Amino acid sequence: MAANDFITLTGLRVRAHHGVFDFEREQGQDFLIDLVVWLDMHPAAGSDDLAATVHYGELAEAVVAAVAANPVDLIETVAERVAAVALSFPAAERVRATVHKPDAPISVPFGDVAVTIERSR
Repeated sequence: MAANDFITLTGLRVRAHHGVFDFEREQGQDFLIDLVVWLDMHPAAGSDDLAATVHYGELAEAVVAAVAANPVDLIETVAERVAAVALSFPAAERVRATVHKPDAPISVPFGDVAVTIERSR
């Protein structure tokens, strides 16, 4: 049975050097990450044991480290990386990862560019 419980992290800010253009790789820019991680919280709630859930502080640190490392061209690739990090936590069953690129090199006014993926075990 799929878990209906979830942990949400919103607006993780990471300075990274992803992008197709040389100036993006050289100068870097901020990326914002939103995560929803589904898991069964009954074991953690019943035992009051942090090891039975996803430690959101450790998750945030791992995601930030993964986004900051190894520049790639596409935010789709970054989103896959974020999802893989979240699913590496044993209690995580499914993840929705959104990568925002608010300073994307677009020639018209815009509020945000983002990609969202959902992955599960």
